Parts: sequence; C-alpha cells; structure tokens
Amino acid sequence: MQAFGTLNHLPIGLDHDTRAYSCLRLNRVLADTQILYSLYKKHHWLVRGATFASLHLMLDKHAEAQLALVDALAERVQSLGGVAVGDPRHVAELTAVPRPPDGVEKVPAMLSRLLAAHETILTDARDAAARASARGDEGSADLLVSGVVRTGEAQVWFLAEHLVDTPLVEG
Repeated sequence: MQAFGTLNHLPIGLDHDTRAYSCLRLNRVLADTQILYSLYKKHHWLVRGATFASLHLMLDKHAEAQLALVDALAERVQSLGGVAVGDPRHVAELTAVPRPPDGVEKVPAMLSRLLAAHETILTDARDAAARASARGDEGSADLLVSGVVRTGEAQVWFLAEHLVDTPLVEG
C-alpha cells in the first residue's frame, strides 16, 4: 500500500521535493473542488423559487465541470507519483471550504455560499500555480490556471449575475 503523502518515483523530469510540494497543493485544491462539486449538487437538488428551472440546469452544468476538474486534479497527483485524496472523510479533513447547514437555504444564500467556495479555491489555486511554476512544475501550474482558475472564474460570473437585485415584474 502506498501511504498518503508519499511518492513513487516516476521519471518525469521533476525532483522529489517539487513533486511532493505539487502533490500537497494539488490535493488541497482537489479536496476543496470535491466539496464545491458536492455543494453544486446539493443546491441543484434543493433550489427553489421563480428561477428554479434556469438555476437547476446551471447548477448541474457547473457541477459537471467541477467533477471533470476533480478527475483532472486527481490524475495529476497520481502522474506525479503521489496519492490523490479520494475518501470523503479525508476530503472533509483537508478542505478549507466551510460546511453548509444541513437544511435548505434561500437561493441568495446558496449562491453566496458557492461564490465564497470559489473564492477560497481560486485564491489557493493561483498561489499554488505560481509556486509550482517557480519550482519548474509547469504541468501542475497549467492545470491549476487553465482548468481550475478559468473554470472557476466563468462559474463565478454566472453565479454573481443571479444575485443582481432586479424585480421580476416591473411597474
């Protein structure tokens, strides 16, 4: 069994310390991304109100994009010789995204919670990308920027547009 936090040697042109650091940072982003995926699915199932149909579809589409990132992040950790965090209990220990309440929140609270989770991930992903790049791990930096950051920024834009205070009926 390979223990979490250890590395298998893979001849990919990166030294042990660089690969270990990237695995550590990628696993943190991976844990947060798994939680964000779960938040999207929770809100997809529980969204209510006048914008139900459009939000229901959008939240599911965003969840699918996050699930693709989960897979890409986990595969990157494995390709560096590490062990990707996969157990939900371990994910809960590593994540920086706060746990939501168990019940159904109002839609603005759901969207605000998703925005806050994105900001946590985007901040960490940018820092991790810069540090991975400085260590010569352009593969991890590229995944973090072109995958996590670009996807997250687009999703934030769509979520934030739903929080605009516009009356449903004028006059």
